Amino acid sequence: MSDILKKSIGLVLSGGGVRGMAHIGLIRAMNEYGISAEIVSGSSVGALVGALYANGNSVTEMLSFFKETPLFKYNFLTIVKPGFIDTDRYFDVFRVYFPEDSFEALQRKLHVVATNLQDGELSYFSEGELIGPLLASAALPPVFSPVELNGKFYADGGIMNNFPLEPIADKVDFVLGSNVSVVAPLERNALKNSLQITGRVTGLMIYAINRSKLQACDFLLEFKELENIGVLDRKGIEKAYLIGYDRSRSALDALLSE
Repeated sequence: MSDILKKSIGLVLSGGGVRGMAHIGLIRAMNEYGISAEIVSGSSVGALVGALYANGNSVTEMLSFFKETPLFKYNFLTIVKPGFIDTDRYFDVFRVYFPEDSFEALQRKLHVVATNLQDGELSYFSEGELIGPLLASAALPPVFSPVELNGKFYADGGIMNNFPLEPIADKVDFVLGSNVSVVAPLERNALKNSLQITGRVTGLMIYAINRSKLQACDFLLEFKELENIGVLDRKGIEKAYLIGYDRSRSALDALLSE
């Protein structure tokens, strides 16, 4: 059996919207094989899943969080902020799961990345208030409005760093990565309009920027089957989760058999 169970493990979770439910499937598989991460780093939906994992929430609770949190709710719409949805309206929803609103209250060390829109820089958060950085990390423009933190506007961490390996790379013996921003081959009919072209180009750019970090992981899980699930397609929650679980079980079984 692999000696991974004897090592300190860090978990890196990419952004990717609804496809990030595959991260939850991975965590279920990790639990079943007795694999536990000491440190978690996440961007966008990976930050949210990472926070729930670091908080000690069960897989069932994680799925409930995403199924029950309203993605588009009419009274969350805004015309006074730069975005269709007022991200700040989710604060009370998040407080149900994170009542102490503190990184220090979590059971595992967590690092969250968000993009400082004004300074054009990355920011990492790992201490102090928790909910604000989580909302910022997942605030995908132009759908969600930026979040104000310390007098600056922040948005989706995936804009500049969709796979935040940096905060944990030198802190653990073994880095386990989960990437749901997949780039699988497409048929010609999948690129029929400007929206599809734009989405494909964005995905390719994100993958290229993060390629070296993906390759630097000691063990990387990528889920090509997620390509057909839309980033904001709530109907894909269960499917993405099951893809993540099935693929992770097979991969971890092979890893632990080495």
